[in-house]
Amino acid sequence: MTLSSKTPLHPVIASVTKRIRDRSIVTRSAYLEKCQSMRRKGTQRGQLSCSNLAHGFAGCNDDDKAVIRLEEAANIAIVSAYNDMLSAHKPLEYYPDLIREAVSELGCTAQFAGGTPAMCDGVTQGAEGMELSLFSRDTIAMSTAIALTHNMFDAVLCLGVCDKIVPGLLIGALSFGHLPLIMIPAGPMSTGLSNDEKARIRQLYAEGKVGREALLDAEASAYHGEGTCTFYGTANSNQMLMEAMGLHVPGTAFVPPNGALREQLTRTAAQQVCKITSLTPNYTPLCDVVDERSLVNAIVTLLATGGSTNHSIHWVAIARAAGIIIDWQDFSDLSEATPLLCRIYPNGSADINHFHAAGGTGFVIAELLAAGLLHADVNTVWGKGLHHYTQGPTLAGGSLHWQKSPTVSADRDVLRPANDPFDPHGGMKLLTGQLGRSIIKVSAVKPEHRYVKAPAIIFDTQEALKEAFDSGALERDFIAVVRFQGPKANGMPELHKMTPYLGILQERGFKVALVTDGRMSGASGKIPAAIHLYPEAIAGGPIAKIQNGDILVLDTDKAILEILISADELTRRQPARYQPVAASDNYGRDLFAGLRANVSTAEEGAATFF
Repeated sequence: MTLSSKTPLHPVIASVTKRIRDRSIVTRSAYLEKCQSMRRKGTQRGQLSCSNLAHGFAGCNDDDKAVIRLEEAANIAIVSAYNDMLSAHKPLEYYPDLIREAVSELGCTAQFAGGTPAMCDGVTQGAEGMELSLFSRDTIAMSTAIALTHNMFDAVLCLGVCDKIVPGLLIGALSFGHLPLIMIPAGPMSTGLSNDEKARIRQLYAEGKVGREALLDAEASAYHGEGTCTFYGTANSNQMLMEAMGLHVPGTAFVPPNGALREQLTRTAAQQVCKITSLTPNYTPLCDVVDERSLVNAIVTLLATGGSTNHSIHWVAIARAAGIIIDWQDFSDLSEATPLLCRIYPNGSADINHFHAAGGTGFVIAELLAAGLLHADVNTVWGKGLHHYTQGPTLAGGSLHWQKSPTVSADRDVLRPANDPFDPHGGMKLLTGQLGRSIIKVSAVKPEHRYVKAPAIIFDTQEALKEAFDSGALERDFIAVVRFQGPKANGMPELHKMTPYLGILQERGFKVALVTDGRMSGASGKIPAAIHLYPEAIAGGPIAKIQNGDILVLDTDKAILEILISADELTRRQPARYQPVAASDNYGRDLFAGLRANVSTAEEGAATFF
């Protein structure tokens, strides 16, 4: 499809954007006034007392001290999620030195303002630590804001990649929205064992056909080096959306770690943020980049690529941090208008490196712009207009150059144009009915599995479902109802531990589905799963009233999730009671009790501070 600046905006994109803008007038105005108030104060360190300022640069070398105290050149905050346990964040180890060197070439300075936690859902999956995962986003947001509270900085570079980390960094930075921000990723690890083969070994292990050593060998072959996991989960969805929102150096998302191109992109990000501070004519504060248009662009791109369902929570929270109110109906309406352009695991067999080679982010953004599905005239860290993100970086003679991304997909099994998509609709739907509102990722579910009518089997834990599978009690059609997994109950952990067992039963010919007030996230696969169900069980939601044997209907075509009993009968039933984890077995859960008590609903972003 040929990109045209005159392509009219799709009417659904226009109407949803207007709806968001109209409902957010009061909150957005208040947010922008807060940012303007901070901007009017001028360079923040210029307002510090001499003692405060001296503390702020005491650890710098003499040259940097001289620059910082003059206040005539930018001082850049580095906020990093680096740790060397996690493959995605290990490459960030040396970025601060690169950044300091790069900004010094422009006569600017950079200080490591603060570090944030970076936990990995891959490590905590199915374990107690997963119950702290979602709340780690708000902890990251608060630690980012704490780093910036020192008022020493003219702009921010946020270093992070994975699930809750990028949303947390962005939410925290939005509280200082008068400052420019550029996000810096690390890139994906090289392709290892294929995702399909990894899934096959997992299912064989679940059936007892291979042992732990074979399973560990397979996992270690899939996750084998530095960089982000290569499937299209939440981490890689984050990077796609940062491109669509204009918060990256263009084409940065999926360049591999540790090479010369990645190093130069990091240096360029550092220098670019110096060029867009309030000390320059090109001042581009974060509050002017993150608006209702860029948020709609992010959601459309998420839907077009079959990205993570986690972002139906995270992007709601990000929007609220910018004074903008979006909800699941917005996601659903945008999904109906958005074609599915990608097949990346778990929506296909390709990984993120195959996607990058087929045309990557630049191809997707160009196609969506040409189809009128993205707002073109937006602010970005690279200049006015999203067209900047239809190009990709190359390295020649040690310097970066940008060229237009391919106009033809290099692999139509992975990436297609908007006029010949894999599906005319996006990868996510809102289901409604007597049980409440839930999200389902349909892009990975085959059409023949998108309707399930079957009796409910109730579980309060993932372990209980595994035990039922092992005993042979699940050799039939059923819908697994896994409740008390919402944010107020236990922090809303991801529930992938059940996926191999449900997948085996589906392959044996049974009609199976999942209904839960918990999460499944970007790795949601072939099992139809109504997730994030609201109201959650602990809040008296109808999911707590479902009984074994109740007939449930999950129908993605009609966008419904129903229980086949009368509304009066459902009202009369008493909800099941929550049995919290024993205090002696808390794994840090007690530290987050206050967050669980105050957390908002999943549809409101599962946030603890709005």
